[in-house]
Amino acid sequence: MIKVTIGMTEGRMYAVYADWVAGMADEVEVIPLGYTRNNMADIHRCDGVVFTGGEDVHPTRYGKPAFLAHCIPPDFDERRDDFELELMRQAQTRQLPVLGICRGLQLINVYYGGTLIPDITTWGRFNHAKLPNGSERDHSIRVDPHSLLFGITGSPEGWVNSLHHQSADRIGEGLVAVALSPDGIIEALERKDVDSGSFLLLVQWHPERMDDTRNPFVGAVRERFINEVKKNIHTT
Repeated sequence: MIKVTIGMTEGRMYAVYADWVAGMADEVEVIPLGYTRNNMADIHRCDGVVFTGGEDVHPTRYGKPAFLAHCIPPDFDERRDDFELELMRQAQTRQLPVLGICRGLQLINVYYGGTLIPDITTWGRFNHAKLPNGSERDHSIRVDPHSLLFGITGSPEGWVNSLHHQSADRIGEGLVAVALSPDGIIEALERKDVDSGSFLLLVQWHPERMDDTRNPFVGAVRERFINEVKKNIHTT
């Protein structure tokens, strides 16, 4: 049995992410990574990294300070932004497999020089945040049939949850959008050339909160990430 250690960024509902990634597998250990722990060095213990959801990425990180007017000021954590941008740099230097979820997609798009839509409804799209009663929205997505994501899920379309008010806008260098919502919001990013670097999959939905493990946009995503982490151990 191959033992793997996966670093996971600290944030809201950390335990939910950790439980989903580890699943029932004894061979998977998840460790928290965050500025409050001052433990950047722990990336050297990790075989892969998950970037979780949470606060908005501050618009100064992608060169759009004027977008502050469209953001919720308390919903920032600039120390988290800085820690995780450096964490991504180190993960790429070490060629670790990376899975980004919600904020994780947005932060990594910014890492590669992309920008964000600061508030989806203000930009004239459907509301992708929670419903007024606090429950999750959901919607369909379309998947590029030539993408890594399609190879993982085997599905040209799917159904996912939705709990975000920001999204990727201009795509970062070397990335490509491979899934879209009906109103054109980017739902997944990956490398344009999947062989140009280590495994990288970024999804806007929250697979860790979806109960249907048979949904390929939940179970298959987790399984592929874990397998890529194991494969990385063999090749390093």
